[in-house]
Amino acid sequence: MADSNALQHAIEHVLERVQAAGAQADVIANRSNNFSLKANAGELDEYKVTSSQVIGVRVVKDSHVATSYSESLEPASLDAMVAQALTNAKFTQADEHQTISCVGSQLTTDVAEIYQQDDTTTDEKIALALALESGVVAKPHAKSAPYNGFGESDSQIILANTQGSLCQHQERSTYCYAYSLIEKDGLQAMHGGMSSGRRFDQLNPQYCIDHGYETAFALLEGKPIATNNYSVMFELSCLSSLFGAFGMCLSGQAAMKGINPWREALNTQVASSLLTVSDIALVEGGSAIKAFDSEGFATKDTILIGEGQLQSLLHNSHTASYFGIENTANGSRSAKGGLGVSSRHTVIATGTSSDAEVSAGEYLELVELQGVHSGADAVSGDFSFGASGFLCRDGQRIQPVRGITVAGNFYQMLKEIDAVGSTLQNDYERDFFAPKIRFARLSIAGN
Repeated sequence: MADSNALQHAIEHVLERVQAAGAQADVIANRSNNFSLKANAGELDEYKVTSSQVIGVRVVKDSHVATSYSESLEPASLDAMVAQALTNAKFTQADEHQTISCVGSQLTTDVAEIYQQDDTTTDEKIALALALESGVVAKPHAKSAPYNGFGESDSQIILANTQGSLCQHQERSTYCYAYSLIEKDGLQAMHGGMSSGRRFDQLNPQYCIDHGYETAFALLEGKPIATNNYSVMFELSCLSSLFGAFGMCLSGQAAMKGINPWREALNTQVASSLLTVSDIALVEGGSAIKAFDSEGFATKDTILIGEGQLQSLLHNSHTASYFGIENTANGSRSAKGGLGVSSRHTVIATGTSSDAEVSAGEYLELVELQGVHSGADAVSGDFSFGASGFLCRDGQRIQPVRGITVAGNFYQMLKEIDAVGSTLQNDYERDFFAPKIRFARLSIAGN
């Protein structure tokens, strides 16, 4: 496993070779240490320690662009990587808009929360992993905890380019999860709970056990409801998954390719005036905090949808140049890939409705969605997938619901919002933040 100095020397070597060939480039070097545990039948089923390193180059020569990567830092391997990228570039279509345009960026992520000292012993981590499973199976009617685990990661990224940029980022993260499989009177149900943080003591394994078990048990006797249109609220992880399936509508890269349905919709009303969606660089407790994007530009906040009006898409330098607009610093590239765009923290602004107002009357609360991405057409906005949840009235669950299909059009759904709550919540992955949102109507196929 290479240290920081070895990565830095490798980057310098690559940049020298690129410049000697009369080209420009940016280089991303990444190293990580990962540790994971899983339990089965009261014993450790998995004890995995992995380390990885990879360096990748994106070269631009005579408006031709290509990438290549190496998992070795040996000079011969780096030379072969550069030669491969330069050769590949000869066969790509010329693109005047993709350049190495970040000049002299010297950014380091200086946010104490993302890399904290953690002296937890391996024995304590093993005890937690075993407790996740045993905590589930000790509960009445819990058949097993088929999916459970603990994991942690320590990673470093160095980005540099031929324009004098050198940026560095280091972070640590940890997580745990447990799924409960419940069986009673010939019925089965399964649900999970997850927790994440930057340190071991930020994890909440008891929540994972209790939330998965209690939700699965509550769903156990669920049945389809009458086919009809229902007012719907999505549990936050479901809402995050749904927005993720249709994220193309906020992508400048998708717009550049001509497949973004909102390509011509800037400064027009695309959603209810109750909806404001932003891409936020720094959110306390957020998992995607980083001082720079994958080109080296300083990350920043961007309002994407303001009171229902489309105000911006997510852009990198390539898409921004193509459209002749400002770069939002959402460049995204792994050491092994080409340049794309991605959000940092998606934040839906709170509204003015209290919890009682959002949950007034009858509605369907959906806590599980099956096959979201396979059942979604990001261009048309149409979706159809299986779901489970609860029929609710005035904030109280009155009937578990399973075996239904929820269908609708995402873009139309955003226009039909009844209420937005006043309290911000985050999903398990801590990169999606939203209040409770009540959508006016979705088609539910039941019985």
